[in-house]
This record gives sequence, structure tokens and C-alpha cells, in this order.
Amino acid sequence: MSVENDAGETVPVMHACGHDIHMASWVGAASLLARARQRWHGTLVFVGQPAEEVLQGAELMIRDGLLTRFPKPDFVLGMHCTSLLPAFKISVMSGPAFAASNAVDITFYGKGGHGAAPQFTIDPLLIAARTVVSLQTIVSREVNPLDPVVVTVGTFHAGTKRNIISDHAKIELTVRSFKPEVQRQLLAAIERIARAEAAAAGAPREPTVFIDPLEASEVVYNDPELAVRLATSLRRGLGEANVVPHPPVTGSEDFGAFGRAAGAPSIFLALGAIEPGAFAGAMAAGKLPPGPHSPLFAPDRERTIRTGVAAFTLSVLELLGPSGSHPCN
Repeated sequence: MSVENDAGETVPVMHACGHDIHMASWVGAASLLARARQRWHGTLVFVGQPAEEVLQGAELMIRDGLLTRFPKPDFVLGMHCTSLLPAFKISVMSGPAFAASNAVDITFYGKGGHGAAPQFTIDPLLIAARTVVSLQTIVSREVNPLDPVVVTVGTFHAGTKRNIISDHAKIELTVRSFKPEVQRQLLAAIERIARAEAAAAGAPREPTVFIDPLEASEVVYNDPELAVRLATSLRRGLGEANVVPHPPVTGSEDFGAFGRAAGAPSIFLALGAIEPGAFAGAMAAGKLPPGPHSPLFAPDRERTIRTGVAAFTLSVLELLGPSGSHPCN
């Protein structure tokens, strides 16, 4: 099944990121907590956020009055499944958990002509190709090696026929880091390199560099004190061996917008989703199991959802139980 996106392109419907697991866990936890109302106090708000896929849903809900039309939270809790952990396992990361992200589009302009007479042209495809290579020097030579960053060119569009040199070429990038100042450094360096490559080739005009303000997210930061508190509670409830460490992820989420807007400590849990035997087999072979966005991603749904329900429920009971605080979002 396919639909038409905002650009008028026909694209598949499936996002394949495990959001059905999160929502099933969400519904299961809501059901359990409603039946156990005597075990917690305060106000609990469950948020069904749309448009995480394009990093816009959280901000749009905030603009629509989420924090004024509904109780403002003292804590914010979220979850996402991962193929980097087996089912039954959960990770409570502390500090920077998911990277900041920007989408950058660069269009290069040249002088088109026949491919058999390149001396009469200025080839934008070649300018773009050189830029793709040069951009990697930002990572290897400009950024502190101790700061994790990603500069990935995901698309390259140029030309319509093999023997014709086009008059323009376009590349699309995703850019990730964990520090605002590093993200600014990356974006400035990308624009500098693109303009320099065009100038070096004698391009008739500077490239267009567009940083999409909508397809962007800030770092998801897990409050360290909250992380310690929930990790301790989850170890009691799920077992010491089932709460495991997990490194920061260079993937991005818009979840952090809720905590920033509310001025409340927030945390985003990583939920293991791969059948334990398959996970162990993949690790023994030096491979990673297929993950979100792969057509082969196949979560161990029963175990994963059970753990997700338990993790949500235990976390809420920790925060809103007799010794906890209120409210929670």
C-alpha cells in the first residue's frame, strides 16, 4: 500500500520502526495502571504523539497547547524499541541519549551540454561528487575525535540521460551530533565546503544550501538523577540482569521537546526487541540483527511488549507511588 507525501511523491506506507510495539506497551500500561489506581496518586497523562517519523509531532503538539490544555508534568517518560538488545532487556541511558539532527539539501549549478564535449560545460555532477568526498573531512579533520558526529549523504540526483551533462545536481544530507556547538560547526562547514567546491569549478552561481527547519531535532537528554532512580526500580521489578547499559544512539527523536518545553526531567528508555536466541546467534556470528527501517526487522513481539508494559508500569509506580512525586507525562 502506498500514499502520496507532501512533495507529491508516491511512497510506501510502512515506517517499520516498531511504533506498534510502543503503542501496544502504552495501551497495556494504561490498562494496568487504571486498574491499580489505589497504588499511585497524582495526574498521569498518556500522550499519543503523531509524526515522530519526520521529527515534527512533539513540537506541533506543544504549539497546539499540550502543556496548557493538559496538566504540566513533573516528569516525562518515553520508550523506543531497539535491535541492539534482546527481548526482556531494557536500558536506561543517562545524559545524551539520542543525537541532534538536521536535514540539509544542496543544489549545485553548472553549465549543461553534450557529454562528448565536456570542455564546453561546467559539470555540476562532478562538483557534487567532489563535495560528497570533501564533506567527510569535516568528521575526520575538523571535529574533535572525542565528539561523535555523522555527516551522511543519502541521495544524489543529477541528469536525465547518459550522454548529457546536466546544468544542476542535488544532494541531500543528514547531520548528527550530541552538542549544540558541534552541530553548528558541522552545518557551517558543510555550507563552506559546498560553496568552495563550486567556486573551484568555476560554477556560474553559488550552490543553494537549504537547512530544513522542520526536519530537525535537538539532543534527547536523559536526566541523570531520574535515570538512576528508574534503573534502580526496574532492576527490582525486572531483575538485575535485564536492565543493561546502552551507548548513546546517533539516531534522532523529537521526544526531548516535551521535557524542554515543560522544564521537567525526562527520560527515554531503550527496549530490547529481538528474540534472545536470534540475538545471541547474530552476536556470535559478529553480525547485528535487522533493525528498525529494515524490511527484515521482526521484533519478538510477545516478549518485547510484555517488557514494555512492565517497564512503563514500574516507572510510573516509582514516580507516582506512595513515595513518589506527581504528576507524570
